[in-house]
Amino acid sequence: MTLEKRSKMSLMGISTLTLLMGCSGNSTMENSEKHDDSKVATAEVHNPSTFDRPDESIYFSYYDLGLPAKFNKALVFKRNDQVLNTQAIDSDFDGSLDGVVVLTSMASRETFQLDAFVTSNPHITAQNKRTQAEISQKEGGKWQPHSRYPNSKYQEYVGGDFVNVDSVTLPPSYNDHSFWLRYEGPGIESDKVGYRVYLDWRNGFDIFGKLTEQPILQNVGLDGYDSYHEKQSWGMDILKVGDSLGSGGFGLWHDNSVERITKADTRGVTIDANGDVYSAFTINYGGWQSAVGKQDLAANISMSAGSHLANVTLNFETPIATMAAGIVKHKNTELITGDMDITGKAYTYIASWGPQSLDGSNLGMAVFFRKEMLKEVTTDKHNYLAILTPKGNSIPYNKNTQQLDYSFAALWQPESGIATKQAFEVYLKQQAERLTVKPRIRLKTKLSDTAKQSPIDAEVALSWAKKLADSELNRKSYTYEYDGWDVNRRRLPKFEYDIIGLYPHTLNKITEITGDKKYQQALHRITGSFIDADGGIKRYKISNYNIDAVAPGRAVLKLYQLTKDEKYKKAAALIRQQLVEHPKTVEGAFWHKKKYTSQLWLDGVYMGMPFLAEYSNMFEDGHSLDEVIKEFTLTYKYLRDATTGNYYHAWDEQKQQDWADKNTGLSPEFWARGMGWLAMALVDVLELIDESETELRAPLVAISNDLAKTIKSNQDATGTWWQVIDKPGQVGNYRESSASAMFTYFLAKAIDKNIISNQYLPMTKLAYEGLTNEFILVHDNGEISLTNICYVAGLGFGRDGSYQYYMNEPVAKNDPKGTVPFMLASLAMYELLK
Repeated sequence: MTLEKRSKMSLMGISTLTLLMGCSGNSTMENSEKHDDSKVATAEVHNPSTFDRPDESIYFSYYDLGLPAKFNKALVFKRNDQVLNTQAIDSDFDGSLDGVVVLTSMASRETFQLDAFVTSNPHITAQNKRTQAEISQKEGGKWQPHSRYPNSKYQEYVGGDFVNVDSVTLPPSYNDHSFWLRYEGPGIESDKVGYRVYLDWRNGFDIFGKLTEQPILQNVGLDGYDSYHEKQSWGMDILKVGDSLGSGGFGLWHDNSVERITKADTRGVTIDANGDVYSAFTINYGGWQSAVGKQDLAANISMSAGSHLANVTLNFETPIATMAAGIVKHKNTELITGDMDITGKAYTYIASWGPQSLDGSNLGMAVFFRKEMLKEVTTDKHNYLAILTPKGNSIPYNKNTQQLDYSFAALWQPESGIATKQAFEVYLKQQAERLTVKPRIRLKTKLSDTAKQSPIDAEVALSWAKKLADSELNRKSYTYEYDGWDVNRRRLPKFEYDIIGLYPHTLNKITEITGDKKYQQALHRITGSFIDADGGIKRYKISNYNIDAVAPGRAVLKLYQLTKDEKYKKAAALIRQQLVEHPKTVEGAFWHKKKYTSQLWLDGVYMGMPFLAEYSNMFEDGHSLDEVIKEFTLTYKYLRDATTGNYYHAWDEQKQQDWADKNTGLSPEFWARGMGWLAMALVDVLELIDESETELRAPLVAISNDLAKTIKSNQDATGTWWQVIDKPGQVGNYRESSASAMFTYFLAKAIDKNIISNQYLPMTKLAYEGLTNEFILVHDNGEISLTNICYVAGLGFGRDGSYQYYMNEPVAKNDPKGTVPFMLASLAMYELLK
């Protein structure tokens, strides 16, 4: 999509914005209209922090609410009997309203319920306007030669009045101090603070300190450019930008210096939203000319009520290596940096503090970003800088474009009341946590509840597997192919355990049960695309000795069984050779990766052992099955907690890792999905060992029965399991779908194969019912989604294994680490119940 089209589509979205807005937190219904008949959803919301979160913005997509994509009625959200501030927004800036943002405050650890209603005429009193985005240009005057640049093409505008407009494109004669744009660019504000962007070669970000919660941008700069440099009743311009990026501005980082967006063929602004609780604009830099080439760049900037944050998304037409986001470096200020020894998905920051406001007051400024984006923190003559690396886009799928997200904030002492560096640092840490750990949401929709009314039987379970498979094929098609795009990790697909291995392998299992060949195509088109004609594997390096890279071998073996093509046999042999050479602990347990020296991880059992067992059966007459069993017994020996029966995530034989207990070498917590990987590995391997091999099977059967008891002791009343399995209800913890699906698969298959007693059947049925009731959303277009998936969890490299670490990892939807176990659980329930 071109930037011009993007701007036009955004304006189309604004035209219906007010039609879809809710109302104020203090509003009440003005009639006795009954809303229960039009209720579309209920959400249980939990504050995952030990501090209050005032004015938390919670986004609900129409897709998740079970509403049509082009929904055109009003949504009302209520908390108890109070109607909340609600606004329809275009969250991805594609020109279409796609959901609503709901504003509510949350006390520390608080859990509460929101109810969503559809109504054509809510009869609600107007809410207070708490955000604004605007751009104003002069009309009724005339252009004349520029007094500052008398011998240039530039002109200045004399006379006329400012008129607020939805979009503007700069004429070629425009430059700084042309007096055509009010305060020289677009502005955006919340009830806390306002920001403006110089829409010229300076491209700096300035701050309007506010002394009122009311919108003020419409009154700034009407009498020229000088008055707002002195304190007014509303506040003042509080920052000296000079030659810097200002407060949160951006520029190219090249040859160890910042290059601002100084040269562009065109510059334009589109107001994407100007609502009561959310506002946004887009700056389009057409033909941006930099040291690394020429391209279009779109900068989306948004703010929400009650927040000092401005959120920035930079969309690059072509890939770029590094960008700088910065803060002006004033005298008498100091650089503050957040914790950098954290997981990549968590937010950290750079900040400055000191008496740097133009009125002499203390002013704190910050830039927040995900740790994985950071290349380095540095400074130059004018700026404190975070050097950030853009990533590929996720949606829409396009590997040739890039995106960079970050946020910035400014807290002025007269407005915020923050007078000390220590108080500012409290704000920084809490804000980083708010960005990292989103409110926990349990969403129930009318459409989903209706679709779940049928009692669970074999055919219902099979239908859920097929529905999720069809939905994932529709959403992602075959983007995981070698020449495609990993939409989850926003990078080129690698030979990964989930997208290249488990996902195609599981779709093929649906074909084996239903006979429908369309699912089997994923094996050929995804896994097969990574195998060369001579059996080489693309984006796979044996010398990494990564146990995760072994898991796709099962899909490769299946391709060989289906096609008898020797290239697949050679590729499987290459993976087998990795396990021959793979480093091990003293007693013979596989390291998780070469770079994870001497470490046995719980999930590694699933990644390696089912493949090794299957390969050994096919090509080695089962000679390696003893080694497979040994991996399980060592896992039991070192990772199982004797008191609870739960399993720790990992063990460091050397007891040297930061996350490892210095006495035991164990990581601190029991991660549910880690136990889920073990559970699935047990039944998958037992299926590959003939029942006549009772002595060989005995250790795995014993471990399975022990694990079944442990799983039962941890099961929630809903039938599901929690992210940190032994701490249900603790602040931030949540019922997690991938582990719940893995345990359900294990139980159903273990019962069906007579590995564990039939006495576990009632809890297995409860588990599957809980799995669908808690985590499946049905959408208006017929697709379904799986929610509340722990995106990833690991140890080392900023991941300390603490309880808070597991809370800091993102909670995702439709990630294959959850969708695959759900499909497997559904197929196992089908086999069990048929």
